[in-house]
Amino acid sequence: MFEKIIGNSNIKESLEKAINLKKASHSYLFIGIKGIGKKLIAKEFAKALLCLENTNCGKCKSCIEFDTNNNPDFSIIEPEGNSIKIDQIRNIQQKVIEKPIISNNKVYIINDADTMTVEAQNCLLKTLEEPPEFVTIILIGENESNFLNTIKSRCTIMHFNKIEDKQIQEYIESNYNIKVNQNIINLANGSIGRAIRLKDKSEFYEDINKMIKNLENYDIINILNTGEIIYKEKDDIYEILEYINILLLNISKTNYKYAKCIEIVEETKKRLKANSNYNMCIDYMLFSIWEEVNEKYSRS
Repeated sequence: MFEKIIGNSNIKESLEKAINLKKASHSYLFIGIKGIGKKLIAKEFAKALLCLENTNCGKCKSCIEFDTNNNPDFSIIEPEGNSIKIDQIRNIQQKVIEKPIISNNKVYIINDADTMTVEAQNCLLKTLEEPPEFVTIILIGENESNFLNTIKSRCTIMHFNKIEDKQIQEYIESNYNIKVNQNIINLANGSIGRAIRLKDKSEFYEDINKMIKNLENYDIINILNTGEIIYKEKDDIYEILEYINILLLNISKTNYKYAKCIEIVEETKKRLKANSNYNMCIDYMLFSIWEEVNEKYSRS
């Protein structure tokens, strides 16, 4: 059922067992970081729950319509804007009582469910308390603390683990025929989805890597030129800063001067979150790092 999805074998085995024994819960809460397969596993589980052969056969009417996104007994709810609103939950409540059309069951996946407003969660609670026997609701989220205790108490909670670095590297090599460096794998932090996205920016991160490695040989012009390429990546700046810290941490193990630079990056994060001027923050950070490493230019 889940053979094409890597990682979290214990969860996949548990869900397969629920299908085989026909003992699936009416509500699940999938918790874990983005990009580790929560939604993929939820969809495969949903397909199996709806399968007329109860096996995820891929051949019955339910499976065929599921694969073409036309199964009327299956719905995915995504946030509208930054959150899932109460009106979206009310819409589920109106439909949830309707009997299945093709399958013997109905499945609703609420993605990024940890963005539900409190009003939406309280509204959903009514359905979770007394769900129709043919309905399964799967909530997917990153932050368990965002859910009301009353919601969590009515769900089977499954905590998804990060994907191992080796598995991520092997997946990217076999599916994209490229090898990404270990620093990018470290930046992915166990998220295969994040690693797949980062692989397309390997050239950019290699430029950052080159800059950090050559700090002691660069002059101020080289540093400012590096600032120019970072200016264009404003949407990913916290990810970039995280990557810089990974590089600095690696070097600081053999060169203590770089440890102080990590503090400079962390201070830059604080300034950016306080809405300080973006370009000036980047320039100040790069100059400060360069100055720290090149002691001959130190203000002291």
